[in-house]
Amino acid sequence: MINHIAQWVLPFAVTIVFSAGSVKGLKVFELFRRGAEKGLATVYSIFPTVVALVVAVTMLRESGAIGLIADVFSPVASFLGIPSEIIPIGLLTTVSGGGSLSLFRDVLKNDGPDSFIGQVSSVLMGATDTTFYAVSIYFGAVGIKKTRHTLLAGLAADFTSLVLSSFFVKLFL
Repeated sequence: MINHIAQWVLPFAVTIVFSAGSVKGLKVFELFRRGAEKGLATVYSIFPTVVALVVAVTMLRESGAIGLIADVFSPVASFLGIPSEIIPIGLLTTVSGGGSLSLFRDVLKNDGPDSFIGQVSSVLMGATDTTFYAVSIYFGAVGIKKTRHTLLAGLAADFTSLVLSSFFVKLFL
């Protein structure tokens, strides 16, 4: 029943918007065309950033740099009670949701979703954001060059999520 209703939501919404615009005397198709044109211009302007991020993530994963960086931070993570297996997820999630999702899948496959590591990585995936991606794409789309404190605040939030994900799993689960 819900699937049947869901398939009609978008066509219904488009019909309402076009009808309301027509009643107001607007050139709906022309407005739609101009909006699509601006959308494509935005895609064109952020495309180099997306390509650079994809290349960077691929290089980090394939070269083993993520593993080396995780090894460097492993003693600090151990001191903070963070399983070393989730450090690569914590590092990669700041850059790529897809890349960190594949690492997350590997953790769940190897350790299981009910293990401590699986639970901590699940909380971490829900608590972090792709900081570098978000800042570069959203700021780049509107032409902001100076990110001021946004990047630092986002990375601080990601680090806090990394530390507290382990703490709260220990506390509640």
